[in-house]
Amino acid sequence: MGDLAALGGLFMAALLAATLLPAQSEAVLVGLLLAGYAPWLLLGVASVGNVLGSVVNWALGRGIEHLRNRRWFPVSPAALARAERWYRRYGRWSLLLSWMPIIGDPLTVVAGVLREPLPVFLLLVSVAKVGRYLVLIAVTLWLR
Repeated sequence: MGDLAALGGLFMAALLAATLLPAQSEAVLVGLLLAGYAPWLLLGVASVGNVLGSVVNWALGRGIEHLRNRRWFPVSPAALARAERWYRRYGRWSLLLSWMPIIGDPLTVVAGVLREPLPVFLLLVSVAKVGRYLVLIAVTLWLR
């Protein structure tokens, strides 16, 4: 597999994994790491893709009032209400949990709904996403 294709695949997997679509980037990252790609390059590509995917969710949240009642909308009203309660209770710091499965993606949508400023959103989500990939890379290299 060419380097551009491999890194492009990682970027797309990370971007899609951060949106409300069901996808996973961790397996792609670990596979490329075990194939000998530079850990810092993989960290950068995966992190940028994952943060950009979260920005897609934030933007969706900003315009959700126009889309919320559409049949195809990917978040149930109950899931959105749960995430909104969580976000109101714990505030912007809950974005540090944006890396977590199930709750992370709705939290990034709710941050948009509740008009979290983009610079604050980017900082907190970047810390969470980069931290998760750092741990994954460290554990993979340690176990290898």
